[in-house]
Amino acid sequence: MHQEPSPDAPFLIPIPLAVAGIRLDVFLAARFAHISRSALVHQIQQGAIQVNEQDSKAGYRLKPDDIVSGTLPPPQQETLAAEEVFFEILWEDDDILVLSKPPGVVVHPAAGNRTGTLAQGLLFHNKKIADAGDAHRPGLVHRLDKDTSGVMVTAKNDAAHRALVRQFKERKIQKTYRAIVDGVPELRGAVDVPIGRHPVSRQKMAAGVRNGKPASTTWKVLEKLHGNRTYIELKPVTGRTHQLRVHMAFCKTPICGDTLYGRKKSAEECGCARQMLHAYSLLLQHPTTASWMEFTAPLWPDMAGCLATLRVKQ
Repeated sequence: MHQEPSPDAPFLIPIPLAVAGIRLDVFLAARFAHISRSALVHQIQQGAIQVNEQDSKAGYRLKPDDIVSGTLPPPQQETLAAEEVFFEILWEDDDILVLSKPPGVVVHPAAGNRTGTLAQGLLFHNKKIADAGDAHRPGLVHRLDKDTSGVMVTAKNDAAHRALVRQFKERKIQKTYRAIVDGVPELRGAVDVPIGRHPVSRQKMAAGVRNGKPASTTWKVLEKLHGNRTYIELKPVTGRTHQLRVHMAFCKTPICGDTLYGRKKSAEECGCARQMLHAYSLLLQHPTTASWMEFTAPLWPDMAGCLATLRVKQ
């Protein structure tokens, strides 16, 4: 009898002839029956489970001698505990709650961040949000990185959740970001380069990698700042993991304070403790009334302070 790997512990499975032709997600669901198929599919989509050390799709048909490797998702709790977590409410009605997420707050529980997440804060605010979508990600229809601040829309019931998910999938929702970057880009521009899991550093994404997914971002310069830095507006056409951070690094103008994709000394030089990226506005159709609504989140104080400092030094 084989021993199941623990969550976050790597596993490696050679594929025998007997299971060749089976879908990757079906094989994994049978192999790890204690884990939901949706959770395993999520791991595949995130690049945490691979075939022959390459990102794959859930529907990939396994071949003899393929090597399936990766890590299992963390065990899911039966219920997500409500916990008081601060966020600013921009709008709330019976169907949606629009908020400004502070920097440093993780959106939902994951390995290394089991408490203090936005998902738990939403439950503390209104326990009925537990009925909207995934019980372990209640109300959530999109996410922001831990150290990215700004506007997010969440659902307060399942019907609103389905409607918002559909809008994101069809790219009807328009997102606008503000960022301070190292360097001076063209006044306006676009980058259309696929993004995928970094071939060596698995915690990172990379532009232009083999098997990357299409990704497109546009930008315009708002203001030139001290120290060869620039305040810009960004609009993601697609929604890939770390897309704006990866694309701006690809353009040789990484986001200030981004120690994963930019210069290590950038945060110290700019006087910031995180990447200077803020989700500024969100345009969407209300899931019940179908009226178009736009929400704006003012810059978080730390980013506003960084911007003011770089202006004064001009």
